[in-house]
Amino acid sequence: MKLSPCFSVCEADVAAVQLAEWATQALLDEARLSPKPGLVDARGSGAHQDLSLALMERSANSLTPVFQALAIAGWQRPADSALRQEVGRIGREGERLMMAATAGVNTHRGAIWALGLLVTAVAMQAGNATPRNSCQLAAQLAQLPDHASPKLFSKGLRATQRYQVPGAREEAQQGFPHVMRRALPQLWRSRSQGASEQAAQIDALMAVMTTLSDTCVLSRGGLPALQAMQLGAAEVLHAGGYQHPAGRAALAKLEQRLLASNASPGGAADLLAAALFLDRATAR
Repeated sequence: MKLSPCFSVCEADVAAVQLAEWATQALLDEARLSPKPGLVDARGSGAHQDLSLALMERSANSLTPVFQALAIAGWQRPADSALRQEVGRIGREGERLMMAATAGVNTHRGAIWALGLLVTAVAMQAGNATPRNSCQLAAQLAQLPDHASPKLFSKGLRATQRYQVPGAREEAQQGFPHVMRRALPQLWRSRSQGASEQAAQIDALMAVMTTLSDTCVLSRGGLPALQAMQLGAAEVLHAGGYQHPAGRAALAKLEQRLLASNASPGGAADLLAAALFLDRATAR
């Protein structure tokens, strides 16, 4: 049966509302997840002086219309230059809304990039999305140039150039390998082994941190902090994950190391939110 154009538009609107809710909830779940070493959570501000859980929540909620606009823009569209320009325009508007909601504090710029691409990619598949296909489509979009993008020299870009490591842009262009190979498999594995949802999500965050060249950590603490993050996260998982007492003890040690370096794995947190979104919005 062939659907009328009107029905297709209505379907896209309904789907966009749902995808935007899932994306916003993923950001809220990541922010509220506790304990997270060096990051804002329900206990406090971690290594940050200018962030709080209330601010993170306000920022996440400000992005709901942005995610909805991205889903509508991507609905059943191919990954071409026209869509890439539209995604870039909506993403920049999202940054303005975020900054207005937070009085100029950068809370979710990296998440707008990652989740924005993935929301668009899921919408492109019109209800038939899988994690792998979504990451591949997001990569195709990320590889296209955004001609209207201003040439900003961010802290993340400075870290990627100084330390010669991939950053958020490369992660997206490569199809989010830390989401597909680290976060989602660990999330599902921990659940299957009887971990609570809190423990499974913390384990997924640790899995990302074991190998990610997190430019937020590099910007704040350099290579020693990055190495401490990667080794400490691996120790948590080797101890059985957060569900086990030894894993919780290893996590506490990791937090002490990161706080001593004033380091916060914000890049890993963004990728956890991306994984939580795909876990809700796609079928395995």
